[in-house]
Amino acid sequence: MRYTFTLKHQLPYDRDIDELLEILGSSNCGDALAGIGLAGRIALEFSREAENEEAAVRAAIADVQFALPAATLIDATSA
Repeated sequence: MRYTFTLKHQLPYDRDIDELLEILGSSNCGDALAGIGLAGRIALEFSREAENEEAAVRAAIADVQFALPAATLIDATSA
């Protein structure tokens, strides 16, 4: 089943959005739409296949942490 949810992260550094998207895309986060409305933050709306919603969210959190290890998760919401 496909689950849609949003993860919001605080970034401890300024990076070019294209660079962030490239890093995320190469780290199994290609199923996310990125938003950068607030300085120093990134919101990622995922649409992810998994056996259940918890598995989808946990996998996405792990993928983002791998891609952006200095980022801090500040919010996770279901659609």
